[in-house]
Amino acid sequence: MQHDDLAGAEAPAMGAALRGIGLNLLVRDVAEETRFLTEVFDMRVLRADKDFALMAYGDQVFQIHGDHTYHDNPLPSLLPEAGARGGGLELRLYDTDPDDAARRAEAIGAVVLQPPAEKPHGLREAYLLDPSGYCWVPSRPIV
Repeated sequence: MQHDDLAGAEAPAMGAALRGIGLNLLVRDVAEETRFLTEVFDMRVLRADKDFALMAYGDQVFQIHGDHTYHDNPLPSLLPEAGARGGGLELRLYDTDPDDAARRAEAIGAVVLQPPAEKPHGLREAYLLDPSGYCWVPSRPIV
C-alpha cells in the first residue's frame, strides 16, 4: 500500500499494510505534535484527527497517538505527567538539514537542546525537543 493509500484506508486495512519496524509516539496533543513535525522537518501529515496521526518522512511512515487513546494499555503508566519523554531515545532524521530545522524550531518556540554542530562520526546534527519532549536529531553528512 502506498502512502496516499494509507491516508484513506480504514484502520484494519492500514494496520495490515504496515511492514518492517514501526514507530508510534504517544503524545499529549496530536495537533501540536503534527504542527511541530510539519513546520520543523517538512514532514507530511497523511491523516490526522484529535486521537491519531499518520506521518510521512520521505519513504518512512510512522504513527502518533494521543495519550487518551491508550486507556486500556499499560504503557501510559510509565509516562511522566510532565517533562520530557523518551529519555535515551534519539529520533534521527538523516535527510534533514540541522541548521534549517534548528532555525524553524526556534521560530516556533521549540527547545533547541543542542545547536547544530559537526560531530566526530561525520555528521552535522542538532538536538531538538518536540512538544512532548521527544528528542529529534536532524543530521547531514559533513561535506
